[in-house]
Amino acid sequence: MTDEKLTEYCHTIQGILKANHFTVGTSKSISFGQQFSITREDKSGIMRIYQRRNGTFTLDFSPIKDTELLQSVRHLLEKKPTTANIPAITPRPLATAYDVGYPVIGTDESGKGDYFGPLVCAAVCVDETTADALRSAGVRDSKTCTDREIKELAEKIQELCAGKFEIIEFSPEKYNRLYEELTREGKNLNTMLAWGHAKVIEELLNRVDCKVALADKFADERLILGKLQAKGRTIRLVQMHRAEQNIAVAAASILARARFVERIAVLSKKYATTLPLGASAAVIQAGKQFIAKNGLPALPFVAKMHFKTTAEVRGKDP
Repeated sequence: MTDEKLTEYCHTIQGILKANHFTVGTSKSISFGQQFSITREDKSGIMRIYQRRNGTFTLDFSPIKDTELLQSVRHLLEKKPTTANIPAITPRPLATAYDVGYPVIGTDESGKGDYFGPLVCAAVCVDETTADALRSAGVRDSKTCTDREIKELAEKIQELCAGKFEIIEFSPEKYNRLYEELTREGKNLNTMLAWGHAKVIEELLNRVDCKVALADKFADERLILGKLQAKGRTIRLVQMHRAEQNIAVAAASILARARFVERIAVLSKKYATTLPLGASAAVIQAGKQFIAKNGLPALPFVAKMHFKTTAEVRGKDP
């Protein structure tokens, strides 16, 4: 059985390689690790990643026979070599795995797991100078920020990245309509997410020149690439787990969450009912209060109806 952390680490290493013009093959489980093929130009080889008992990882470049390919991979991934039979190379810290160079467009979404409110997608284009300024301003993954920090940081991001960000949203009504259409076509939420990420990238490319986009790993990257229009098809898309550790994705996560929280506040005021975040017991109670005050037909205007929460709000078995 493959360890989850090993799989995540493997995806991270593959993401670095893809961002640096390598073609990466599908991972294959081996004893205590995973292996995959790599190719760049006319050179190819095999890489292996082993997980030690203490939880650390070892990169094994020994199957790579081409000297030029070996040197380029080692230069990219290793910190210092050893002379062991299976080189116990210490990679750069995981945080640097999310550094895919500049400029880069980072994308993220908010509202996917919230019963009430819209689904929001955001994209931010960041260069090296802007990246330093965003870090100095305290920009980080939105999940580590309070609502007040989200609002303040969103304003700072819009100031520092003026003209270099894009936000789109699916209102609850539009979200429900599209979800029903996708279900009839045998598709799922990932298709809607892919369209949202593709759309913000496409819109932003009308104003910026960028060759790389980075997003969190939520589906096959072909879903996003397949939905990019002509201009977007020239961009290289990298998907990684925990991509929010990249400053561009972190900035996008904050813009998306700020817009989401703003829209929740607007809906709460419009329907005179406090609409909590998430999908907790408090959300169920708020949903029942909403129906009592506004009627069941109004629920699709504030909630994502395919959630199991809907049955609980209506007092029915899921």
